[in-house]
Amino acid sequence: MFYKLPVLSYSYDSLEPFFDEETMKLHHLKHHQTYVNNLNRYIKYTNFLNLSIEDVVKNLDRIDVKYRDIIKNNSGGHINHSFFWKLLKVGTNISEELEKVINNQFGSIDDFKQEFEDKAMSRFGSGWIWLLLQDNHLVIDSTANQDNPLMGIRFSGTFGYPILALDLWEHSYYLKYRNKKLDYINAFWEVINWDVVLDLLKNITYIRF
Repeated sequence: MFYKLPVLSYSYDSLEPFFDEETMKLHHLKHHQTYVNNLNRYIKYTNFLNLSIEDVVKNLDRIDVKYRDIIKNNSGGHINHSFFWKLLKVGTNISEELEKVINNQFGSIDDFKQEFEDKAMSRFGSGWIWLLLQDNHLVIDSTANQDNPLMGIRFSGTFGYPILALDLWEHSYYLKYRNKKLDYINAFWEVINWDVVLDLLKNITYIRF
């Protein structure tokens, strides 16, 4: 199996004015494609050729240490971005079901957003901010570089099933927002496909709706 750049279900300008067309093109066609290319280049040195990308990131300890870091970084880049693209759409709203869960876990939607923003801003350098399902609880956490929570604590410093994610690398926002990272994070709330978030939560959660 060789990994491929996923085709987006929307146009590059469809997230305007929040995420700009030029950044989306570069982010998808250049940055993500590079992770795919590098992953395909090195995965052939492992016995993981027929594994899904999810199985690769869950089994990094089985990869020869000689190739582990480069496969970790590029498999993380591929799975993180593939997940991220699915989360984006202008114009969806948080359903009553999802709002109830968030309120129960975080107190309110505003409290949830504030914690998400605070933890995103506290991530030093490049990385990601996540909403995770951990042991039947929703938790906000961040990872460095292209680490993914599915890699487990040893490789990512956290664990759990991703429900929502935001790319915090500068290449994801610098053309439009320059050094105004918080403006980019605030814009994210306008392009989340909340229908996908709800579907993800329903598919993996024991939380009762």
